[in-house]
Amino acid sequence: MAAGNATDNVVVVLGGTSGEREVSLKSGAAVLEALKRQGVNAQGYDPREGGLAGLEALAPSKVFIALHGRGGEDGTLQGALELLNIPYTGSGVLASALGMDKERTKQVWRAQGLPTPESITLSDDADWSAVVDALGLPMIVKPVHEGSTLGISIVKSEAELKAAYTEAARFDAQVMAERFIAGEEYTVAILGEQTLPAIRVEVPGGFYNYEAKYHSNTTLYHLPCGLSDADEQALAALCLKAFRAMGGRGWGRIDVMRDKDGAFWLIEVNTVPGMTDHSLVPQAAAHAGIGFDELVLDILQTAAAR
Repeated sequence: MAAGNATDNVVVVLGGTSGEREVSLKSGAAVLEALKRQGVNAQGYDPREGGLAGLEALAPSKVFIALHGRGGEDGTLQGALELLNIPYTGSGVLASALGMDKERTKQVWRAQGLPTPESITLSDDADWSAVVDALGLPMIVKPVHEGSTLGISIVKSEAELKAAYTEAARFDAQVMAERFIAGEEYTVAILGEQTLPAIRVEVPGGFYNYEAKYHSNTTLYHLPCGLSDADEQALAALCLKAFRAMGGRGWGRIDVMRDKDGAFWLIEVNTVPGMTDHSLVPQAAAHAGIGFDELVLDILQTAAAR
């Protein structure tokens, strides 16, 4: 895409009402400034202020979606923009909705024969002992439809399981438990038809939670990630296959764990990854020689190609 196209009227949608609102505001602001630096006619819009009607009134030629979480990353905004015939960045309705649902994403991956840890949907009257028998300890408990590790817990005993469920249920009516994979954490960004260099995430406290993602200065992001060339190629191929399996397009990010035996396990997909100063996709792009402004224009191009 040529920067500064006179016909552009790009609207960066940011903020929203999800639990990831503050992160979205930062992502959107960074994207908006990058577009302006490149001479693109762009403005920001927070749907919390005027809803869909306010967005439509701006008559955008393209929408850059920088909304994280429900209301922006779950297919609802994508469906509305489809009806309005407005091009937008990233995945379509189905992939967005599927990617926001961690349990159903895993079901698709399992059906495709892709490795992802076993999981169980929890409820108030769950047999906690049976859950422990099925998944072992420790295990992960998390909301099905949240991002940014909101409401997530590592459960180390059966006695902690009910409290972890209650915490996750504060964020979502659907909660899941997942077998814990002890090992190294990796994330792989996808841009168009290619993967960007993998990042190994290392947290001194051992848990990559909301604080470690967005506020901590002690979280380490290893680039290069330390894998052999063959292993990194295998990881990239796995992530690209996982992204395509759930219908992802444009750009996204896959989070993966590697166990002590060297096996990779798919954890979740992000169809609207963060674009803050702590975010992983810009770091991976920079390592591949793609500056932030160029990255933003490349992502915007996914709307033009729709």
